[in-house]
Amino acid sequence: QVQLVESGGGLVQPGGSLRLSCAVSGLPSQHYVIAWFRQAPGKEREGVSCVAGEGSTYYLHSAAGRFTISRDKAKRMAYLQMNSLKPEDTARYYCAVNTGTFYESKWPSAHWYDYWGQGTQVTVSS
Repeated sequence: QVQLVESGGGLVQPGGSLRLSCAVSGLPSQHYVIAWFRQAPGKEREGVSCVAGEGSTYYLHSAAGRFTISRDKAKRMAYLQMNSLKPEDTARYYCAVNTGTFYESKWPSAHWYDYWGQGTQVTVSS
């Protein structure tokens, strides 16, 4: 059974930082794409960042330069380091995995992913 478990969310002041973690279990290989999405109340789920199997990384425009995605294949973990957080970053953050062929044009689409975690809440407020 595939499981993705996120952690690291919380309440942070504007300008602060958080590091989200995603633990992946149950997948037979390391050849998958892993991404972070977020969803704020009343809004659609949007792709924040993605790391492809070979290590290429991709970012939502508003996240580029502030967020950094990484993965540790040996530990089957993925991370999202978020710096200079803004109130508009407030959302529930999810990690997601696609086990098929990577297509750069598809990574921001939530429908492309096979497995999802339950999410972790990030609130940016003073």
